[in-house]
Amino acid sequence: MVSSYNETVKVFKAFCDENRLKILEQLRTGEKCACKLLDELHITQPTLSHHMKILCDADIVQGRKEGKWVHYSLNPAGAERAKKLLEQQVTLEFPGEQDASCCDS
Repeated sequence: MVSSYNETVKVFKAFCDENRLKILEQLRTGEKCACKLLDELHITQPTLSHHMKILCDADIVQGRKEGKWVHYSLNPAGAERAKKLLEQQVTLEFPGEQDASCCDS
């Protein structure tokens, strides 16, 4: 169960930063070179690398190296997994009638 929580935390951490949300917005229109992301977001290369590591570790983004640049894209399987994790966290579970009360009357 602990490792399940760790994986969930990685995914949610990927979504809790404004720059990472901007990166994901850019990638929704298709693969982008790191150089293009740098131009669009007005951040430094080390900052981009930091954010991409978090997104890639969460398996939401994938990268492929071409020459000296990395081209990033959304990982469809990882994105689907992230959707399922969010749904699990916000889905109400109703206890059975025997579990409905925590106090003996």
